[in-house]
Amino acid sequence: MKKGTPMRMMIMLLLVALIFGGIYGFQQFRNQMISKAIRGGGIPPQAVSTITVEPAVWQPTVQAVGNLRAAQATNLATEVGGIIDKIHFKSGDTVKAGAVLLELNADPLKAQLAQLKASAELAQQNLNRDRAQLKIQAVSQATVDADLASLKGAQALVNQQEALIAQKTLLAPFAGKLGIRQVDLGEFLPAGTNVVSLQKLDPMYLDFTVPQTELALIKIGESVTLKTDAIPNKTFTGVVQAIEPQVNTATRNITVRAEVANPEGLLLPGLFATVQVNQGGEQNYLTLPGTAIAFNPYGSTVFVVHDGGKDESGKPKLTVEQRVVTTGPTRGDQIAVLSGIKAGETIVTAGQLKLRNGSPVFINNSIQPSNNPQPEVKDQ
Repeated sequence: MKKGTPMRMMIMLLLVALIFGGIYGFQQFRNQMISKAIRGGGIPPQAVSTITVEPAVWQPTVQAVGNLRAAQATNLATEVGGIIDKIHFKSGDTVKAGAVLLELNADPLKAQLAQLKASAELAQQNLNRDRAQLKIQAVSQATVDADLASLKGAQALVNQQEALIAQKTLLAPFAGKLGIRQVDLGEFLPAGTNVVSLQKLDPMYLDFTVPQTELALIKIGESVTLKTDAIPNKTFTGVVQAIEPQVNTATRNITVRAEVANPEGLLLPGLFATVQVNQGGEQNYLTLPGTAIAFNPYGSTVFVVHDGGKDESGKPKLTVEQRVVTTGPTRGDQIAVLSGIKAGETIVTAGQLKLRNGSPVFINNSIQPSNNPQPEVKDQ
């Protein structure tokens, strides 16, 4: 072996050690950078909009839609046919119960009634005469009984004829407002032909349906408020009068009827209306816009913003925490949160798709999602 060989071997070993040491150090540095990036240190802050949780006072309600109908309504028609002799109403009149509306020609029946009344009077005279004769034993009791039977038969014929004449007159069965007249004077009116409609407009009934899940919230006597597009900017009040005792198996809904005062006659049968049933006293809730809550199979979540102080440049260091919440009733764009958040906390309302637990954020509230408890759809 040559004299310089050990020295060269030592230098080669040192060079190999330096190379492997450099590779090992680079691997350690790379691993540290990857770990830092995974922990979020390398994720740039994401822009989000936020809202501060504040308590709100809600009146628990059940909302539905329904149709108005008159408390009493019918299409009036005569029981018998005949020539229209007199019309005692105009289209749109308000009438009382028992008011005479229309008369058919009943002259032949009235003439026959006079004959029947004459026969009844004669039967009465015969009975009186034979009763006087019976006292002196001039006639038998059987004769008096026959006279009494004849009188009753004659009176029955009179009553029958009077009933036939009454059928020639159309009366209002209840007080209300008449519709448009469908017949004219002198016209032959077949039996059962529609003459005019009659509606009792005060009070009105509102029939609406609610899901079976809200049946426990509806009780007889509960107050209701309703609105209709036909009469904008006016609210009507009423009370729940009846609840259908069975559930519709096709829709799983229950029909409810409310009675609504209508003294001015503004509400009309057939109008479409939205109804709100108030439930008990007012409740305090923590509310959020619907956009702030993510609904997942494992539960509803929100992102809560935490302030981590200032960074090197003096800007706020904000991070988010994903938190499971329990939601409650809804009102317009708002959702009540029963648990999971506290008043005063800052909640992300937009930009959640870019976030995960611990993500850094910065707040930009120049644009906010809708948070109206009573939104209205307006035509453009």
